[in-house]
Amino acid sequence: MNHIVEMVDIRKEFPGVVACDDITFKVKKGEIHALLGENGAGKSTLMNILFGLYQQDSGSIYLRGDKVSITNPNIANDLGIGMVHQHFKLVHNFTVTENIILGLEPTKAFMINTRSAFARISDLSKQYGLNVDPDALISDISVGMQQRVEILKMLYRDAEILIFDEPTAVLTPQEVQEMMKIMRGLIDEGKTIILITHKLREIMAIADRCTVIRWGKVVGTVNTEDTSEEKLAEMMVGRKVLFELNKKEAHPRKEILSIEELSVSGSAGRKGLKNFTLGVRCGEIVGLAGIDGNGQKELVEAIIGLRKADSGRIMLGDEDISTLSIRERIETGLAHIPEDRHKHGLVLDYTVQENMILKTYYREPYSSKGLLDWSFIYEHAENVIRDFDIRAGEGADSLARSLSGGNQQKAIVGREIDSNPDLLIAVQPTRGLDVGAIEYIHQRLLEQRDQGKAVFMISLELDEILDLSDRIAVIYNGELVDIVDADKTDENEIGLMMAGGKRGVAT
Repeated sequence: MNHIVEMVDIRKEFPGVVACDDITFKVKKGEIHALLGENGAGKSTLMNILFGLYQQDSGSIYLRGDKVSITNPNIANDLGIGMVHQHFKLVHNFTVTENIILGLEPTKAFMINTRSAFARISDLSKQYGLNVDPDALISDISVGMQQRVEILKMLYRDAEILIFDEPTAVLTPQEVQEMMKIMRGLIDEGKTIILITHKLREIMAIADRCTVIRWGKVVGTVNTEDTSEEKLAEMMVGRKVLFELNKKEAHPRKEILSIEELSVSGSAGRKGLKNFTLGVRCGEIVGLAGIDGNGQKELVEAIIGLRKADSGRIMLGDEDISTLSIRERIETGLAHIPEDRHKHGLVLDYTVQENMILKTYYREPYSSKGLLDWSFIYEHAENVIRDFDIRAGEGADSLARSLSGGNQQKAIVGREIDSNPDLLIAVQPTRGLDVGAIEYIHQRLLEQRDQGKAVFMISLELDEILDLSDRIAVIYNGELVDIVDADKTDENEIGLMMAGGKRGVAT
């Protein structure tokens, strides 16, 4: 069998965790091979070893039949291996060209020759249908386009084996389709792709084979044409996964969040939100659907206090919170699962127990008379870790940075729900989570609603919006398009409204 990559008996240990437990993983030339597993199963660790970011404790790596030693990413690049990380490695105030040539700057007469690099990048962009402007600043292009820049970085370095770590986690549904088209084009050009993902539907749509890892061990490798989403999910989590939510009938009561004629400035002085009005009641989940960049960020930041509103007001219960501080808004019963877990969710160099009290450290029972009660804080963190199945090698003492992306997300969700809020604002609550964790988080959000709490959910996943929401608000260009009952609409109608069309109006 023509294997281009063979990783044999790979073992890697971190303090308290065996991330890769004698894993053997083989990839055929010219295929899209998916790597599937729960958060913390060892997928990214295994690929970081292949890319030279980590070194295995034992085991061997063969490329094209030859044994190799990959001690750093430069060696991986020289061997034809490239990697697009889940969190992009781009300098935002550099141009596309400057980012791509970083570390490989072509010179002419001791000067950086950007003209030759520009020409090659333009040719690669056209050849692979990436449509990237080499002159654009990274800060001025969309997240989806930034990902294409990362792909161009690999192609510029003549990578033959392309590793994608959760490539669709930050993309809109339209961008996901474009990304799949690009991947097929890369395969047609003779590349080989290793795809790390949690999304079973995408594996079934694009991968040729799938290797499933659970708790650092290989469960099996299957041809996608011979399996199903249900079988892959069971292999991944070790039990049958319920794809149907146990969603009871909602019994909404009084309105607790009232957004009235809210206008908020966006970036570069443009209006991010325009006269937006919406109410969320206790005992319901209201989902906000829209293509990324249509005012969701401005709306959420205005509610939680990170951005000042230009006009309008925000009521939480009977209190106008429009001018309150962030702490005062939290004290009124507001909790927030942020979109960016690194920027607004966690302090990465703090431990899990320290992160669990970021919003509550100043009050009892976490502290008394200015002194923190570390015994209680530790016990509290361990309870959250247990209740939300957070994989942390050293428990409450683990640094947040040491957790996988999905486990970081679960830590945030656990902290916010554990605070017992009246209103939970959940922005992309399951981004980067595996199917078992998604199932669990969805049930916890429904529990909040069934306990009479209000949930305002902002998600780019239409399936998530339709499955969880009782009512769906659609936003386009900073304006409310319509509000519909979730059980009286479908993906096509919501998609039409997300593109700016009115309900029931065909284009």
